[in-house]
Amino acid sequence: MPKLLKTVIKFICFLAIGLGLIWLVTRNQTEKDKLDIINSLHRANYWLIIPVMVVGVASHWYRAVRWKLLMVPIGYKPTTLNTFFAVMVGYLVNLAIPRLGEVTRCGIVARYEKVPADKLVGTMIAERAVDLLLLILIMIGTVLVQIDLVGAFFTEHVMIPIQEKIGKVSGAKGWLLLLAVVVVIGLGLLGLRLLSRSKFGITIRNMARGVWTGFVSIGRMEKKGWFIFYSVLIWALYFFMMYLGFMCMEETHYLGLKAALAVLAFGSVGMIVTPGGMGAYQLIVQKTLMLYGVLETSAYAFGWIVWSAQTVLVMVLGFASLIALPIYNKPKVVVADR
Repeated sequence: MPKLLKTVIKFICFLAIGLGLIWLVTRNQTEKDKLDIINSLHRANYWLIIPVMVVGVASHWYRAVRWKLLMVPIGYKPTTLNTFFAVMVGYLVNLAIPRLGEVTRCGIVARYEKVPADKLVGTMIAERAVDLLLLILIMIGTVLVQIDLVGAFFTEHVMIPIQEKIGKVSGAKGWLLLLAVVVVIGLGLLGLRLLSRSKFGITIRNMARGVWTGFVSIGRMEKKGWFIFYSVLIWALYFFMMYLGFMCMEETHYLGLKAALAVLAFGSVGMIVTPGGMGAYQLIVQKTLMLYGVLETSAYAFGWIVWSAQTVLVMVLGFASLIALPIYNKPKVVVADR
């Protein structure tokens, strides 16, 4: 199957998921519900979105600065602007196909800064691993500081259903499941063994070495303190964006730091599921805000406002970066002395 066709199919699938989630939320809404959502959107103070976007730009900039730190141990020092442009183009691509943006930004830096792409993939994986760790810590912290509210919701809607499903798999079914897992693992190991001896396997192994080189760069980094500082700063800016976003609506302006922490923690998951979080982000934000007494329609409207602000920012900076890259990296013409 041609690569372009695969990309188109992935885009359609992810888009269908996002549209499907929007349909699930809106299909049972009454005319009054839809009118309430529209009124909430009309009453919002969109001027207050400007500081949210300014903070968003800062978070993207410091993400580029942090990524640069990972490239130094492998012997490369790209310019901050090229790194920033690559990050923004990557975010732009992620709006269409999740995770493809990471590959795209590595390709941009490899092209304009002559950094080996396989090593860049390693630094990107290291960066994402740190972000995932921080997100998990934020989610745990959110539950712990609001155990009576968020913790109870998490237990009722996540832990109990999982325990019920595990409880159903018992006796003979449990042994059959265990046997199936062992067989799958065995076949997988055998397949990997055969693959490792092929030409394709050797190519993959060499690529994996490059990825590992980039990943372990975090351990050889001289400025580990700065890396940790920027990592915390990026998520602090995300948190500040959410808190400022509450100010744009009357229905959410009273919400405090705990609510902002919860929306950040759980809303971040929605950004991963569908292109740019469309559908999933609004749904998760809606359900989260309802825990804090926000009306269902107002909570849904707020999700759309925050998502739209982030998406517009990425689109503007992403397209601007695409235009700026060839201009910024235009070869300098040296005029010889006569």
